[in-house]
Parts: sequence; structure tokens; C-alpha cells
Amino acid sequence: MFKTLKSVSVILVVLAIPLLINAPLVSAQNNTTVNKTLSKTLLLEQAVELTSSTVNTKTIRVNFPVGFKTPWHTHEGSGPRYVVKGKLQVVEDGKTNTYSSGDVFWETGSLMSVENIGKDTAELIIFELTPTH
Repeated sequence: MFKTLKSVSVILVVLAIPLLINAPLVSAQNNTTVNKTLSKTLLLEQAVELTSSTVNTKTIRVNFPVGFKTPWHTHEGSGPRYVVKGKLQVVEDGKTNTYSSGDVFWETGSLMSVENIGKDTAELIIFELTPTH
């Protein structure tokens, strides 16, 4: 339970930061300069239909050694994925996409495989939204 509360707290803090820094950050514009030192860029927007009034969130860091390929698998929940470093090839729903450092993509939770096709270790942050059990 502590890990769940910690994950929810981290996500709430991350979501609240723009509200605390400067009100113009909440604007609908994708790319804006708020002041001379702070800017924001919308990386991903995805409508999510919740199956219940509560959702469990997980934040997971995954390191992929050079050449590593996962077996076909699914995750318990969908959500955004952020490539911290490296180059990953993701096959999901019969589609193949390549993502590099700084890219954000939405994973549906369908059957998938991920391969590190870069020359160095790759790192991925998974933000997973799962039904509460």
C-alpha cells in the first residue's frame, strides 16, 4: 500500500508542478515559452476511459542491455512510456515503431515486444494505469 501511495503522490506532484510554477502553463497551447527560462512542450495526449472510479498507477524504470529483446508479453495496464536514453524498437498490434531518447509513446496493453536496437543500454520509464483489485 505504501508503494501505491508513493506512486500516486509522485504522479500528483508531477501533474501539479505546472499549476504551481506559473498559471500560463495551464494554457491549451502545445509549445509555449512562459518566461525567458521556462518553456513547456506537450509530449503526449491520450483520452483514457476509466473502468472504475479508482485506478492503480505504477511507475517502472526498465533498463535494456544492448541487443536485448523481450519475449512477446502484455502489461497489466496501458499508459504513456518515456524513453530516457537509447533506441527501442516496439512491436505492438502488428505495428513496428522506433523510439529514441526523449520520445514518448502510448502503450495499449496489447501483446508486444521491445528490442534495444541502439549501441548502448536503453532506459524506459513506464507509467502504467491498472484496474484496482
